[in-house]
Amino acid sequence: MAGFAALIVAAGSGNRLGGELPKQYRLLAGMSMIRRTLRAFVSSRDISRIQIVIGGDQREHLDRAAGGLDLPSPVIGGTTRQESVRHGLDALAEYSPDAVLIHDAARPLVSATIISAVVTALNAGAEAVVPLLPVSDSLKRREPSGMLRALPRDELYRAQTPQGFSFAAIRAAHAQFAAEHVTDDIALAELAGLKVVVVAGEEANLKITTAADLEFAERLLTGGTEIRTGFGFDVHHFVSGDHIWLCGVRVAHERGLEGHSDADAGLHALTDAILGALAAGDIGQHFPPSDEKWRDAPSRVFLAHAADLVREIGGCIVSCDVTLICEEPRISPHREAMRKTIAEILRVSISRVSVKATTTEGLGFTGRGEGLAAQAVANIRLPAL
Repeated sequence: MAGFAALIVAAGSGNRLGGELPKQYRLLAGMSMIRRTLRAFVSSRDISRIQIVIGGDQREHLDRAAGGLDLPSPVIGGTTRQESVRHGLDALAEYSPDAVLIHDAARPLVSATIISAVVTALNAGAEAVVPLLPVSDSLKRREPSGMLRALPRDELYRAQTPQGFSFAAIRAAHAQFAAEHVTDDIALAELAGLKVVVVAGEEANLKITTAADLEFAERLLTGGTEIRTGFGFDVHHFVSGDHIWLCGVRVAHERGLEGHSDADAGLHALTDAILGALAAGDIGQHFPPSDEKWRDAPSRVFLAHAADLVREIGGCIVSCDVTLICEEPRISPHREAMRKTIAEILRVSISRVSVKATTTEGLGFTGRGEGLAAQAVANIRLPAL
């Protein structure tokens, strides 16, 4: 069988989720739900045409969400899901597909495995295909008296989409039973006497209806975590001395660096980067330069404190990158020692630590040798909010 189409039903308003936008246009881990849904079918080699059904006032939302996907114009749905599907099937009639997969836009985590399973069953001659999941929870029914009565669950299943059909058969079923009120297209197929084939559904293929559903889907996509990035910058000028501290390493030099602590610009910048990723202020708030307690303090104390803050909330440091900006001293002889020291302070693998250096080609205060600067970027992984 050839010529498979996908019909994406996205005409609802999703009031139970709340918010100003219809739920299918809400962001899920940084991408709208409907775009995630559409991408799943665009990526399928088995689907040659995609038809979207939207609400009458949603065209602008769809254009933003589906930009760059090169899809045909949407059709406007009806007052019920059943009517919206019928409008979509009518639009696909001109294309004359052999089969159609009908899918709810509010199931944005549909996998290639489910799509392929439905297509395979249709290719094998099935007239109707539905992904099912067995009910695993205990089921209770509240009686009029208020008592709870257990229901047998052995023969109960949860139906998902995409549901697949012979195009001609499901279109005829929609026309014949237009007056019937059903919850999905498989129910119409059953009314029409079509033989239904079952394929395995997936727990992740949930229909997002409430805010709790959206939060759960976010956790599935992110692994329950989120990545935060912070940026730090620090400057110190040269004074008389015989060494400087950079990235936790004592470097012999004809001058020193002025600062309340040990003036380690590299560790100061990295500390600020981690604090920034945490939205936890800056190094001066945690270690005020007006406090004599921190005079000449080793900057590794500041960096270790920032790393501890990450761990205290269940996070971890994914990577960090420090750039030292100076004409002198030369950094390359000390680079690996610096990486090793930072890794030890943060308690991470050295493979997660980068230290590099650059000059300003003689320009500015670093170019004139008046001081040096450091900038740092830190990526941390935190439990998703």
